[in-house]
Amino acid sequence: MIRYALKCEAGHGFDSWFQSAAAFDSLARGGHLSCAVCGSAEVRKSLMAPRVTSGECAPEAVEKPQPAEKPAPVLSNPASDVEKALTALRNKVEATSDYVGKNFVREARDMHAGRTPERAIYGEARLDQARALIEEGVPLMPLPFKPKRQLS
Repeated sequence: MIRYALKCEAGHGFDSWFQSAAAFDSLARGGHLSCAVCGSAEVRKSLMAPRVTSGECAPEAVEKPQPAEKPAPVLSNPASDVEKALTALRNKVEATSDYVGKNFVREARDMHAGRTPERAIYGEARLDQARALIEEGVPLMPLPFKPKRQLS
């Protein structure tokens, strides 16, 4: 596993873990990365300091940093106005739309072509697929959050 510091085009900084450097590159090429703050798909690696231990001591012997005085934020209890707004948006989308998962592109095309009745849907699409839908005139909007994986 490798941790990268990331930055979006709007300057938001965040970090994420990846299976390997190649896994990061593959996800980035496929358009599967997005900013944790604004949802932008323009994400790149940011400058970060390497974490290296000497061979003289075992990793277990390395002093671990003490946790900060302030507890880590709980994501289920949004603190900022932005987090509250994103939570409200997610709740509204989930309550008023059908989750179609990886079938989003097909469902959106079928509705646009009149093959299926129109309804509110949300799901997942690669960046190239979303661009193709937009070029075809299919109305869509990227969400500023990743859909929760739902079983169907």
